[in-house]
Amino acid sequence: MPALVNRQIRLKSRPPGIPQAEHFKLASVPVPPLQPGQVLVRNLFLSVEPAMRGWVAAVANYSQPVAIGAVMRSFAAGRVEESHDPAFPVGAQVTGLFGWQDYAVVDATGIERRVEEDDLPLSTALGVMGINGVTAHYGLLELGRPKAGETVVVSTAAGSVGSCVGQIAKLHGCRTVGIAGGEAKRALCTDRFGYDAAVDYKAGDFEAQLAQACSAGVDVYYDNTAGPISDAVMSHLNVGARVVICGTASVASWNPAPQGPRVERHLLVKRARMQGFVIFDHADHYAAARHDLAQWLREGRLVYLEDVLDGIEQAPDAIAGLYRGENLGKRLIRLA
Repeated sequence: MPALVNRQIRLKSRPPGIPQAEHFKLASVPVPPLQPGQVLVRNLFLSVEPAMRGWVAAVANYSQPVAIGAVMRSFAAGRVEESHDPAFPVGAQVTGLFGWQDYAVVDATGIERRVEEDDLPLSTALGVMGINGVTAHYGLLELGRPKAGETVVVSTAAGSVGSCVGQIAKLHGCRTVGIAGGEAKRALCTDRFGYDAAVDYKAGDFEAQLAQACSAGVDVYYDNTAGPISDAVMSHLNVGARVVICGTASVASWNPAPQGPRVERHLLVKRARMQGFVIFDHADHYAAARHDLAQWLREGRLVYLEDVLDGIEQAPDAIAGLYRGENLGKRLIRLA
């Protein structure tokens, strides 16, 4: 029997900022035979994350940069096609850092989890039931610690993490204010994700809109952007506010670091707390988060939106598309 052909997207060159299509290349290689303890996974969905910008940067952040010539690191969800481990039988659905490729030969220890939620679409394992939903759950509930009646503000509020944060805050009795770019995404915040108010950071009167929406101040700010958007929110912090730093999507490069208003005075006078986190440090929280997320999905109390691109050929430009604001919802690549 001839070997299976595996199409891969590899990192061609190191991008100076946001990775573009020209920084990647498509390669085809045979799938190697399995060794003892290994599993062959046929990827069905590939994830596209804003964090991938950091994964290919020249300077390591919380993980080593993807090597030039290596398969692009990514979460993927797929089906076991061949297995040398009884814990992952043929036909099982699994997720892991399998990379942008059709097939992944991995040690069983490299599989993040076996997807047991058969009543939910497999694609959700990379979004609302995956690292995005878990990130929203942990950051808001463990660090933001919202109380009923408080105001929670979320940047990139229509995105895969932000939309989940806003809904979880509502489920805990909070008033929610979303910040998004463009009228379509602003409307999505209120019409689909149930925010009490939403403002467009691209509007000329953004700061006035924000002041009106946050007239009672901000108790929790879930920050996915940094930059001028977050600078504007800081002046509205209430005494005892909690600022959760999840991402810095608005900053194209931290070399040199951008200059802007300083937050120390706000934190001091308001006795506020600011804390960043990386969800990979909190694997012990994953199961509890997924339990809640699955229950809310089944009850219809949590909704999601997916932006699906068809074909691995779409992958090289997919990260840049995120930063151009093209996607509405969680961006995925569906493989045939």
